[in-house]
Amino acid sequence: MDLIVDVTGVLLAGGQSTRMGRDKRFLPLGGRTLLARALSVLESLFAEVLLSVAKPLPELAGLRHRVVTDVLPECATLGGLYSALLAAGTSRIFAAACDMPFLNQQVIRHMVNRDPQADLVIARLANGLHPMHAVYSKACAPHLAEMAKQGNFKVQDLAGRPGLAVTVIPEDELSPIDARLLSFMNINTPADLELARKLLQGEHKRSGRHS
Repeated sequence: MDLIVDVTGVLLAGGQSTRMGRDKRFLPLGGRTLLARALSVLESLFAEVLLSVAKPLPELAGLRHRVVTDVLPECATLGGLYSALLAAGTSRIFAAACDMPFLNQQVIRHMVNRDPQADLVIARLANGLHPMHAVYSKACAPHLAEMAKQGNFKVQDLAGRPGLAVTVIPEDELSPIDARLLSFMNINTPADLELARKLLQGEHKRSGRHS
């Protein structure tokens, strides 16, 4: 399939791993780090890929992608998203977190193509909106800056900002593509990592491979 050229793929890899107790970005899963797994999916879809991090990271120096550091420091994910929107060479970005080990090409393509005119395309699952697997236009940037100024770092609140065209994708629209909705799974704790390893082993067994 052709690479998507009018949307930039952004991997948010800020580096805060308080619940995990160590840097999630370089945790191994299935022979690759979480960061490498997520990055490979974005590379397979987008002509331009950016990594958004809180601070410069020597381990990323050899990557062929641009690494963007936070323009708004101490603003968590919101700061990384804002910085990526400013740096992107396209008018829209697809942003995902680096601790999402089961990113799905078909789900991402569906979200990117769902409503090209929208400023925000976001999924609403049973547990709420998922801002870390969503499409943003550059029109979101001033709203994010204003939210940061107000001390509101909840990116999902962007969906309620007046003046933005928002498309919310319901769970039943995505489940035919990704039945278990694993695309949206995050690794936050050691228990999450163990579950991901078990899920990956199950995939290998079904496909006849061994981990």
